[in-house]
Amino acid sequence: MHITVLYFAIARERAGLDEGAITLPDGATLGELIAEVYRQHPALAPLDPHVRWAVDEVFASDRGLALTDGAVVALIPPVSGGMPGPEIALTDAPLDPQAIEALVCAPDRGGVVTFTGRVRDHTGPHSVVRLEYEAYRPMAARVMGQICDEALARWPGARIALHHRLGVLPVGEAAVVVSVSTPHRQAAFEACQYIIDRLKEDVPIFKKEIRADGSVWVGLGP
Repeated sequence: MHITVLYFAIARERAGLDEGAITLPDGATLGELIAEVYRQHPALAPLDPHVRWAVDEVFASDRGLALTDGAVVALIPPVSGGMPGPEIALTDAPLDPQAIEALVCAPDRGGVVTFTGRVRDHTGPHSVVRLEYEAYRPMAARVMGQICDEALARWPGARIALHHRLGVLPVGEAAVVVSVSTPHRQAAFEACQYIIDRLKEDVPIFKKEIRADGSVWVGLGP
């Protein structure tokens, strides 16, 4: 059977490609695929403690999972994704926090909380020149939607907008905007905090810091 493997961020750099095809015997498992990926690309093996795998846009932790012909498997490095449903966007265009906030405003909304994450000029002692974002777009959009659905289940009636930039961002540029409106302020604060925390945990968006003294993919440690 034929499996498509997708590589992102540092995995793409080390493998030297963003997509490849691997042929395995019928009934092969995710673990067998991973072993073959590492055999073909030995530079990826040291990343194993840090990465996750997704099969057909769903995270898969069971390496005994049987794959099917035509499956799309992604190697996921550490991730830095109309009303009244959530407004979700992954975009290469600059973000406008005020315009995004306007998407959730309404006369019955007493609390509106907007978080804007911007590119800062340093990380610890390192001077940051710019950030470069990439994503597993279809999966990132789906997981962003799941996170917003989780928030809506916990804070019924909330309106949510979640927009994330991709591409090259200079210092000061908005990288992510989360805006939440609710009838009362406390729920808006809590939902906004929940969404940005969950986004940082699970959405396959990858961040590379370009520093004055080199570059690093965020999430892999020193």
